[in-house]
Amino acid sequence: MDHRRLGASGFKVPALSFGTATFGGKGELFQAWGETQVDEAKRLVDVCLDAGVNMFDSADVYSAGAAEEVLGQAIKGRPRDSLIISTKATFRVGEAANAVGSSRHHLIDAVEKALRRLGTDYIDLFQLHGFDAETPVEETLATLDQLVREGKIRYTGVSNFSGWHLMKSQAAAERYGYPRYVANQTYYSLIGRDYEQELMPLGLDQGLGAVVWSPLGWGRLTGKVRRGQPLPNTSRLHKTGDMGPPLENEYVYKVVDALDAVAEETGRTVPQIALNWLLQRPTVSSVIVGARNEEQLRQNLGAIGWNLTPEQVKRLDEASAKPAPYPYWHQAATFAERNPSPV
Repeated sequence: MDHRRLGASGFKVPALSFGTATFGGKGELFQAWGETQVDEAKRLVDVCLDAGVNMFDSADVYSAGAAEEVLGQAIKGRPRDSLIISTKATFRVGEAANAVGSSRHHLIDAVEKALRRLGTDYIDLFQLHGFDAETPVEETLATLDQLVREGKIRYTGVSNFSGWHLMKSQAAAERYGYPRYVANQTYYSLIGRDYEQELMPLGLDQGLGAVVWSPLGWGRLTGKVRRGQPLPNTSRLHKTGDMGPPLENEYVYKVVDALDAVAEETGRTVPQIALNWLLQRPTVSSVIVGARNEEQLRQNLGAIGWNLTPEQVKRLDEASAKPAPYPYWHQAATFAERNPSPV
């Protein structure tokens, strides 16, 4: 397994990591993702570790904390220093007024509860699940600094931030000497390339490693979604498709056609091609893969250990390209000499 630096930190993470949103299965949304319980979770962890995938990502909102609990049981008894545990908080987790956000009150409470559910003394990577515009970034950063100093978290990151959210936070961290964010858990895929416009250049400039979520485009790049075919019976798109980015069907089919062609050339599967494409993109530190079962997991693990050719990458780039929004199309058209694209 290839290990890469997490942004500008000295910490290394595996190129593929395992997402635990399928653990627990509490609530309609997460039941649609998966209902993996402890025994199967232990087996999936074994498969991951055998392949060198030792980073496991979760969040307090995944199945109302049950995903962290299942992960904690699945890793129980394993050498803690051989594992990388990543989790997130910020989204609402209860009815109380303070059960949401990135305030000192909520973050300390969230970390303490996550530690108990995970059965560990520390979290390797703790990320804000979203931006809280109602809490001063200085309060949030000071709280994370405190938790780092206490040894409860080791590295910090964000998820679902815009560029200005990130830069405001990085500037405040620089000003006050707080730990800077080194990870950006971001949506990025062959059919979701918005990340490249602003967040990727920001990541290069500010030392933020991308930890990619939903690399198969909300289930659209599994190889089961094709022109003229109904959704498969087990697709989570039946219940959660409206949560993903809106996409025209013809655009998805065009990208899948290109993936099919490359898959035929390489003898790889469509998901493996889509994942390998991501692994060659700038700033990407780790790509989170999920799986309902061992078969899916082993297939996703087959995305590592080889590379698409430059010509194949180019064809996938062209098939998935979309017009950039302003000001990015203007920058590319008139000032690319001094403002080059990161890809």
